[in-house]
Amino acid sequence: MFGLFQKGGKNKQLDAVIRKIEMNAANNYKDAAQEGLRELEEELHKLMAEGKISGKQRAYYEERLAAFQEQMKKFMHKDQKPTWV
Repeated sequence: MFGLFQKGGKNKQLDAVIRKIEMNAANNYKDAAQEGLRELEEELHKLMAEGKISGKQRAYYEERLAAFQEQMKKFMHKDQKPTWV
């Protein structure tokens, strides 16, 4: 019953990393969000290599990873324009 209300792809480890990325991005913590993205990619590849993730979960998390990668292409401090200029 509780599983019906759970968001995400049902992998607690990867879902926790996704929540960190979303919180850091929402708070404009660019470096932390980028680090979370790297962590998500590494963890996903590790779980896939170990065979600990199903095909459906793999598709879900690969889609999330691709979306974050696209979203964060220019999500860096060096690309941020200062407000005083």
